[in-house]
Amino acid sequence: MRTRPPMSTLLDRLDVQWRKSTRSKDADTCVEVTSNVRAAVGVRDSTDPHGPKLLLDRPAFGEILAAIRSGAHDL
Repeated sequence: MRTRPPMSTLLDRLDVQWRKSTRSKDADTCVEVTSNVRAAVGVRDSTDPHGPKLLLDRPAFGEILAAIRSGAHDL
C-alpha cells in the first residue's frame, strides 16, 4: 500500500477540534467535521486524519447536508 506524505493545509496549521457525527456511534469509518473555522466547515475522513481535507463555506456545507438528508447520495 502506497502512503502519501502529510498534506500541510490551513486546517493542519489551525488549532481545530474535529468531531464525528453523532450518528456514527462507534463506527471507525466516518466523516469528521470541524466548525470552529470562521465562516467555513472543515471535512475529513476519520480513517485518514492526515490525508486530504475539504474546507467549505457554510452555505455549501448546508447544501451538501440537505442533499445527504434527502437521500441523494445513498448507495
